[in-house]
Amino acid sequence: MEASPDETDLSLIWGSPNIARAINRKPRITAYMLEKGEIPGATKVLGKWVISRHKLREKFGMTEAA
Repeated sequence: MEASPDETDLSLIWGSPNIARAINRKPRITAYMLEKGEIPGATKVLGKWVISRHKLREKFGMTEAA
């Protein structure tokens, strides 16, 4: 049985500049927020920040009502 695209698509955002673009903030401000742990769900993998789009939407209250 094949997995649906929703099950296999992690929708990860890699790197603080890309995360900054996603939240419409300057890269330096975003890097500071990441280092201070102010964006829950973000983690460093081999020295690069990563977060799922879903976690980012949850943090900023952009989740769709079920």
